[in-house]
Amino acid sequence: MIPETLNYGPFLSWLEESPMSHWGESLPELLAQQLRRERWGDMPEWEETLKRLPEIDPLTIELKDQVSIGNPSLMDKGRRLALQATLMGLHPWRKGPFNLFGMQLNTEWRSDWKWDRVLPHLDSLENRLVLDVGCGNGYHCWRMLGAGAQRVIGIDPSVKFVFQFQAIKNFAGRQLPVDVLPLGIEHMPEKLAAFDTLFSMGILYHRRSPMAHLRELKELLRPGGQLVLETLVIEGPEGMVLVPEGRYAKMPNVWFLPSPDTLLSWMRKNGFKNPRMVDISTTSTSEQRATDWMTFESLADFLDPQDHSKTIEGHPAPVRAVFLAEAPF
Repeated sequence: MIPETLNYGPFLSWLEESPMSHWGESLPELLAQQLRRERWGDMPEWEETLKRLPEIDPLTIELKDQVSIGNPSLMDKGRRLALQATLMGLHPWRKGPFNLFGMQLNTEWRSDWKWDRVLPHLDSLENRLVLDVGCGNGYHCWRMLGAGAQRVIGIDPSVKFVFQFQAIKNFAGRQLPVDVLPLGIEHMPEKLAAFDTLFSMGILYHRRSPMAHLRELKELLRPGGQLVLETLVIEGPEGMVLVPEGRYAKMPNVWFLPSPDTLLSWMRKNGFKNPRMVDISTTSTSEQRATDWMTFESLADFLDPQDHSKTIEGHPAPVRAVFLAEAPF
């Protein structure tokens, strides 16, 4: 059973009338299966967190230049502190930042910085159907909606992230055409060929087979649809790939870090048209860091304390690149 707090009714109704209606036939049961998996023993607490959120008309919503919801005049300092204490029930908050009624939800990642690097290079998102694979708590989904997307669907198998997204949506408006589903890309229908724009940001290096991931992404795009791929890369010529035997920046699930030219060749091999790198940047400890909303270790703890050009294991420090390509017609 899907908790009422997640409010998937409007999305499922839309899906029934969409060209993807066949997906909607099996989706409710799949969502219920994902949500009742035994490992989500904390889910009742997350549900209670959502139930404790105040019901309040935000009056103002800004999604284009930031994610800012609610007029600050609607909450005094005491109510903002109470809201902060409630939302800490969903700690850690990794992607953001969010501004809720004047309360700064200062997440581990300055995800707005990544969006500022990506947005100038995109085809217009105006009236597009968008999928964000591995979207976390949906921060970038809000920015996609703010950029004019007709509907945004995010998928992420971490159920806590789904509840974080819903906490934000409860204030922004439950009827808005943006949703985060507790799914991995492996749960998506094969060869759906439906999305105008598809984002995969920070996912490729977590996949055991990058080739399989690229193929899955291509099959979700409509012919001519645009792929936006952001991932860790290393310096080197075509053919260069780092395969960490142990951890990378303390992460156990990092499989492949290609050079930019290697990844471009993988994209061409999988049939993508006009693949190109549009941005490359070193991740700084200002962009990823511990905060009051994410109190665990962060990037500063993952780097060699004597040489920040290396991870603590001795690998090249995180460098992220953004790639664009189109699905073939």
